Amino acid sequence: MPKSTNLSNLLRRPQNLKSVNRKTYNPREMPLRILITGSAEGLGLLSAQALASRGHEVHLHARSAARAQDAKNNCPEAKSCFVANLSDLNEVKHLASEIKAAAPWDAIIHNAGAMHGTTGKTAPNADYGLLFATNTLAPYVITSLVKGSAKRHVFIGSQMHAGGDSTLKNLKHCGYGDSKLHDIMLAYGFARKLKNEEGVEECNVLDPGWVPTKMGGGSAPDSIEESVQTYVALAEGVGCTGEYFGPAAKKGRRVMPAAKEVEAQEKLFAQLAEISGVEAPGS
Repeated sequence: MPKSTNLSNLLRRPQNLKSVNRKTYNPREMPLRILITGSAEGLGLLSAQALASRGHEVHLHARSAARAQDAKNNCPEAKSCFVANLSDLNEVKHLASEIKAAAPWDAIIHNAGAMHGTTGKTAPNADYGLLFATNTLAPYVITSLVKGSAKRHVFIGSQMHAGGDSTLKNLKHCGYGDSKLHDIMLAYGFARKLKNEEGVEECNVLDPGWVPTKMGGGSAPDSIEESVQTYVALAEGVGCTGEYFGPAAKKGRRVMPAAKEVEAQEKLFAQLAEISGVEAPGS
């Protein structure tokens, strides 16, 4: 990530929140318990650092013990770091049980994702792709098993979802754009399914933009600062559910119409339940 990134800039409250009924409070007086998956580097790590600096109790996640040590070294204020390879369904289920045992949570940010170097790779002991397992199946399984143990679930979208296949014909071996469409559908679907779940307040999707991280590349034009502001805002609560937020916590990000179709969402949920053996709440 760029050396010019200034953590103090990341701690400023998002300025474009006129359309959001955002809670205003001193986070040091009301610290929240927040878990961020995939927080060993990139936006996950920067967001963890920003939230910890605001006084919150932040918990990290990494795919291996070595990566967990890196994460803790880079964010020493973090309370703990969960370890699980999110491409391995058994590890995902175990992680979900650990998360639930450590409840209650104020927010879970489903930040972990795979993109580069995944072509042709399959998930451990599975007949589906590593990218699908990490980006689509893992957040579905974790949210379905954790349910009301977290007040807020935040999913990560991308404008690349516009090229995704809403027919789900190649679900198990989907591409990155497909998986981001799935994540947006999960956010909308869980917003419906968890609305009557005790303890759940918000399920939203966050589009960080194209930013110059390891995943985005050095030539990415968007602002890391504005992206992290959005992570902070959605973790602390924005007073709404089933919404798509872009950088600087702006609502109204353009979304593929199919992502909002309940029938398409239910089709995705049904297939993920069959693949994982985990039923979504309200199904």
